[in-house]
Amino acid sequence: MAATNFSSKVIDPSSLANLSEVLTQHVHFNWTISFTEKKIYGHVLLDLITLAPNVSKVVLDTSYLDLKDVSLNGQSLKYTVAERHLSLGSALTIELPEALAQVGTKFQIKVDYSTTDKCTAVQYLEPEQTVGKKHPYLFSQCQAIHARAFAPLQDSPSVKLTYSASVTSPLPVVMSALLSSTDDNNDNTKTYNFKQNTTIPSYLIAIAAGNLAGREIGPRSTVWCEPEVVEQAAWEFDDTERFIATGESLLTPYEWGRYDLLVLPPSFPYGGMENPCLTFVTPTLLAGDKSAVDVVAHEIAHSWMGNLVTTSNWEHFWLNEGWTVFIERKIAARLHGEPERQFSSIIGWKALKESVELFGEDSPATVLKPDLSSGIDPDDYFSSIPYEKGFNLLYHIEKTVGGPAIFEPYMKAHVERFASKSITTDDWLAHIHEYMEKNHGKEVLDKLKSIDFNLWINGAGMPPVDPNFDTSLADACYNLAARWDAARTKEDLSEFSPKDIESFTSTQKIVFLERLTDCEPLPHNLLSKMDELYEMSPIRNADIRFRWEQLCVMASYEKIYPSVVEFITEQGRMKFVRPLYRYLYTAKNGAELAQQTFLKHKHFYHPIAAQLIAKDINLKQ
Repeated sequence: MAATNFSSKVIDPSSLANLSEVLTQHVHFNWTISFTEKKIYGHVLLDLITLAPNVSKVVLDTSYLDLKDVSLNGQSLKYTVAERHLSLGSALTIELPEALAQVGTKFQIKVDYSTTDKCTAVQYLEPEQTVGKKHPYLFSQCQAIHARAFAPLQDSPSVKLTYSASVTSPLPVVMSALLSSTDDNNDNTKTYNFKQNTTIPSYLIAIAAGNLAGREIGPRSTVWCEPEVVEQAAWEFDDTERFIATGESLLTPYEWGRYDLLVLPPSFPYGGMENPCLTFVTPTLLAGDKSAVDVVAHEIAHSWMGNLVTTSNWEHFWLNEGWTVFIERKIAARLHGEPERQFSSIIGWKALKESVELFGEDSPATVLKPDLSSGIDPDDYFSSIPYEKGFNLLYHIEKTVGGPAIFEPYMKAHVERFASKSITTDDWLAHIHEYMEKNHGKEVLDKLKSIDFNLWINGAGMPPVDPNFDTSLADACYNLAARWDAARTKEDLSEFSPKDIESFTSTQKIVFLERLTDCEPLPHNLLSKMDELYEMSPIRNADIRFRWEQLCVMASYEKIYPSVVEFITEQGRMKFVRPLYRYLYTAKNGAELAQQTFLKHKHFYHPIAAQLIAKDINLKQ
């Protein structure tokens, strides 16, 4: 049953659909993939229900779709496509043959259409962009508002729907749903049939197709990727079941049946995307030492925070991401101890600081609940703010009300209260106050009320409270960074040796480098010595490589530029490529190199990433 907790008051500024009049309950996709034309053809069936009396039209979100026909019970309907809104696509208005008088009237609309070459939801890869280099590949990325580019929908997270799909393709297909059957078509294609029976928002509809192989890694988990990397991926992610079980022990039973992973080709723009039943992850996680799998813990935490309890629109995105980071770090604490959670939080604080510096501390983009009412593209505000400012608010509440003993049972109550619903910050606030009063009385409620929620939620810049994280795992990193910082004017660098970082974990190496990026740029002789002693350049771990190259480019250390160019053109994860392009663009002799590199490789990047990188380095698209 789709959540009908929707009223005309709740508006999604990022959708053009008539959300207060009609609600989508189920969607069925009938698709044929053409790799040669780089298009998806077919139709969508929308099961709708009226929320208001006398509904005479249905307005859907679309973006760059080629519409062929719209029908109701086999009868073609009149429709118009509005002029394109700069960020939000084109409203498709469908006129019903007669107004539907009763609230709660159910009806089904069919739209025949195809995607176009301007589709922002799907990236098609040429064989040479894949690992195997023999077959093409496609994958989708709908968050935040790109589902409308591969189907006409009510593309708003306020709408939770179930979906099914029949997809015909010459190459294997996976989706954010469970595979129910496969049919052979005798023409070198197969039809893959999928069902997603738990309600989800439209941004979680996902598809990938290519030369895919699967390897089981747990009782409810398979890792999918190109056959060339399947062994490596299976080894890297074999802790997945422990993460899921830990999430269940903190929250509620896992709802989705399967938790599979899809390792994408290198141009995938995010670390991970929490598509239900099938998390999409970047191949930059294949570090060879399991050091980057915290991204998997993050995506697993989304199974509850975001996928089950969902933001009602993108202004409340922190309810997805702040909560998910909080649960991800709870999982880390359960598995590796509380100091590990504190250490991850320190890294998060650094990322938050960088986002605030990038936007400017008074920028509306640094507000936890930003105002998107002007129709701004939510992608333009994508940063670590909703993740880390959101995490810090929840962490501050936990400390204020009396620690994990009080807060952890509340986390579970939050999921139980809002499962399968879409919520706003006000819904969350009302419930946490109600819960604390009911379960812990006036004393704890007063502690909760001592928090300035208005400042946290609506204030710009860094959080109003210093979290004072425990630095026990970070102190060694800070001390080593301070020694290098103090060695700027020294001729003799014999105090440093490879032993300095011998016992460091990958995460400690990252924190050491991050600390140095906060200092004045280092002289080139120090960078050269550090590379020689600590062997920074041939490191396989992408997070360490990113921070090392950032440190060097910030100092305009030109010897590193070829390695930076190699790194930003062999993978397209925005966490790495966007800052490195920006630093290269502002470095000595770097601006032209940054622009030329991007123009030469822009078709390698995902369309969302390409659009944002172009803005970052002042190129008009």
